[in-house]
Amino acid sequence: MRTFARILGAAALCLTLWPAVASAQTSGIAGTIKDPSGAVLPGVTVEAASPVLIEKTRTVVTDGSGKYNITELRTGTYTVTYPARLQHCEARERGADV
Repeated sequence: MRTFARILGAAALCLTLWPAVASAQTSGIAGTIKDPSGAVLPGVTVEAASPVLIEKTRTVVTDGSGKYNITELRTGTYTVTYPARLQHCEARERGADV
């Protein structure tokens, strides 16, 4: 009977800790897109690409403050790109390890 109680207790502990372990394996990339004068750029499409993603790319759009947040990324190396939206801006590409 004690063995059964120990096994049941260990199983309950594993089930309790599983969400913490599962969520610890993802991360995110966040930032703000600005033009050369420092003004924020809302509505810009930002893309994170990596071979570790099943879909190969994850795309978000900057909010009214020019901020973006790409969440739930698997651990790996990402290339973050955003296209030129205005004539005087240039397209950018950056690398990020998460």
